[in-house]
Amino acid sequence: MPSFTFQAVDDQGRFQRGKIDSESVAAANEKLFQNGLQPISVKETNVTSASTDAPPTKRLRKVKAEDLILYTKQMITMIRVGIPIAQCLEILETQSESPTLARLSRKIRIDIEDGSSLSEALSKHPKVFSSLYCTIVSAGEKSGTLPNSMERLLYLVEHEEEVKQEVRSALRYPTFVIIALAIAFVVMLGWVVPTFAGFFERADLELPLPTQICMALSALLLDWGPALAFVLVLGFLWFRFALKKEAVRLRWDRLLLNTPLIGPVLVKAAMTRFTSIFAILQRSGYLILESIEILARTMDNTALAHEFLKLRQSLQEGKGISQPLRDARFFPPLVVSMIAIGEETGKLDDMLQKISEHYDVELRYTMKKMTSAIGPLLIVLLTFAVGFFALAIYLPMWDLTQMAIE
Repeated sequence: MPSFTFQAVDDQGRFQRGKIDSESVAAANEKLFQNGLQPISVKETNVTSASTDAPPTKRLRKVKAEDLILYTKQMITMIRVGIPIAQCLEILETQSESPTLARLSRKIRIDIEDGSSLSEALSKHPKVFSSLYCTIVSAGEKSGTLPNSMERLLYLVEHEEEVKQEVRSALRYPTFVIIALAIAFVVMLGWVVPTFAGFFERADLELPLPTQICMALSALLLDWGPALAFVLVLGFLWFRFALKKEAVRLRWDRLLLNTPLIGPVLVKAAMTRFTSIFAILQRSGYLILESIEILARTMDNTALAHEFLKLRQSLQEGKGISQPLRDARFFPPLVVSMIAIGEETGKLDDMLQKISEHYDVELRYTMKKMTSAIGPLLIVLLTFAVGFFALAIYLPMWDLTQMAIE
């Protein structure tokens, strides 16, 4: 088993060094966390840091959310114990399990040594560090509370990844069933039905309506299958291209938000993201107008971003936040009412955090409700498909049997 040397900080803030045996760097980090230690540096004893000196022209791999979370945790730990940012990045460069983060750490360190701030250096790599990530780091730098700001950032990154995983989990079963059903249709129409079709034609039977429909679909697939596939692929590519246009994306996102079953899930996911980000920005010292501008840039849904832009206009005209939210679309009354209370009491950030926690629970409940509703629909769809093919094939077989008996 590989051996690793580590540098870490215990619960009382004391610096610790030592060795640990583990299968990988990630497993070593996990062991240290379980032992009450916050890892700063974990290196395999027989591995040099040459792997981090890859040519800068090499294409960067995508960074997984869990790698970014661990990277942020390690940076927070080192900053809290007083290690300079440049030295933090040097340590992360040598011990990060993600090759992309290791190489970016080197670039960020060089930028900082050249006089850039951490947020400015991070902002040069938007595919890894989002604008929101850089904004919160910048707020921490300006206020002198970088570790606290990054703690809030870490909560947000972990929270968003948890929500994404829950949404993916809820959609996994319906997606699998629909794909399996599509494959079954192609197999039946492309191979099974043509075999029986030739048999029925030779028997000179008067075919029932389900069989005629099935044979027509089979002939269409066999004769025009490549053309249909080409049209579908072309249509998909055109749709992806059209979504890059703001007007088309706006209409599409509005349609999704108003779609039964899917819409409520998207709205609640957007509300928990909006309120949690808003709360963090308020605690980081941003004004409401600045927070709304940042939210407009960071919301995934264009329809909601459009509402934030209108909200910003209202704020510039001197109106409060609660009344424009009442006039906006897609914001539930509960959100508007609680924000109004927070605005009146001067505890907007606390109220936003409570809304976020509430919608976390509601989102889970709504996803369970959606899954429960989709299940019977899929069963009906499967029953219809199986029944259709059964009738199409066995009705003529029954007629053949009756003819044989007569």
